[in-house]
Amino acid sequence: MNNVVLTNPKAGTGLSDEMKKALAAELEGETAFEDVTELNGDLQQFIDGLGKDVRIVVAGGDGTLNRFVNDVDCDKLENEVLLCPAGSGNDFYKDLAQHSAEYFPEIQPPVKEEERRLLPINRFLKNLPTVTVNGKTYKFVNGIGYGIDGYCCEVGDKLKAENKKVNYTSIAIKGLLFHFKPKNATVTVDGQKYYFKKAWIAPAMKGRYYGGGMMPTPAQDRTKEGTLSLCVMYGKGKIATLMAFPSIFKGEHVKKEKMVKILEGREITVEFDAPCALQIDGETVLGVTSYTAKV
Repeated sequence: MNNVVLTNPKAGTGLSDEMKKALAAELEGETAFEDVTELNGDLQQFIDGLGKDVRIVVAGGDGTLNRFVNDVDCDKLENEVLLCPAGSGNDFYKDLAQHSAEYFPEIQPPVKEEERRLLPINRFLKNLPTVTVNGKTYKFVNGIGYGIDGYCCEVGDKLKAENKKVNYTSIAIKGLLFHFKPKNATVTVDGQKYYFKKAWIAPAMKGRYYGGGMMPTPAQDRTKEGTLSLCVMYGKGKIATLMAFPSIFKGEHVKKEKMVKILEGREITVEFDAPCALQIDGETVLGVTSYTAKV
């Protein structure tokens, strides 16, 4: 066997039979498809049994990739790992594709984010930052959403469980206007404390994107070792925040210095004065009052 494709039927777009055939043809050699949800938490054992010459393709979105980096010791992994974007957000892929000329100068022509290209990602899976929340520690590849972004994931999960269509933009607007209450936040970055009233979001980021295309930290570079970026949107009421919120999709919210603060550091702790949901690469954790991210 030359290739193993790790699939996730719960990932957004998934892989149709036609797409599997096309992917197998592109990879060449013998290719097997494995559903990660059926491995019962034994992904590391499965990988160990492959042999280091077998190429691994992660076919999914950010949640699938997050599962992979938390279940497998990627710092010691010798297999070549490729990413095939097949999720609902694909923020990790979006980040790599938009900067492909820098990250993959050997790939010509440069990757376009709307394309489904196979990208070699081993170097981006090593020395990942961690987040500790509710007594557990996880690795992450994109970022930690805390505030209305975590709330959106919480509501989205409930709608998915009811087999209803999920529109995160609609959830965010309704949350801003009616359902989500901003929190007072205490933020500690490398020992320095900051205080924010009416904090709407407070994500700590390894990459530039999360939440299906939002860019809270446009200057963050995932190849820069030892640095995370925190974005706090705070201080304003519902209407002013709602009017400013769309600018986060282009990273232009950082110009609104009276309501947006960007901080950089190696260790970031965010504490809210009331619990709310948090998301780790799109995976939801409920009832969180604080988190610590570090690299």
